[in-house]
Amino acid sequence: MGFYTVDDGEFQAWTKEVQVKAANPTKLKMELQQSLKRVGVQAQRRVSNSTPVDTGNLRRGWTIQGPFIGGAVISIQLSNNVEYAPFIENGHRTRGGGGWVPGRFMLRDSIEAISGELPLLLTPGFMSAMEGLL
Repeated sequence: MGFYTVDDGEFQAWTKEVQVKAANPTKLKMELQQSLKRVGVQAQRRVSNSTPVDTGNLRRGWTIQGPFIGGAVISIQLSNNVEYAPFIENGHRTRGGGGWVPGRFMLRDSIEAISGELPLLLTPGFMSAMEGLL
């Protein structure tokens, strides 16, 4: 059986550096919540602007809730409680069933557009807190 000596000085220096740079979890959570609220507001604005207007009821129906943090899932909820919102979004049959009105996909298209803008919508405080972890 052999005995080995390992110099872990470099590893110890690295762990001290990581501990100094470690982000405050409370601050990180607060920054994340602010970022998610910003994303939610932008998503609500975008979907509202792309919603067709007849009476304005559907456009006024968009609401945002959250952010919700549970385990590894962080989410916001964008919803519309107007009863005909799903039919405008996804399309519907005409009266009598003789034709089809195509969907407007205002929610789907807005979420796709926001997904591409996520890095721009994150607050600088969140980004700096994340850099402390990397």
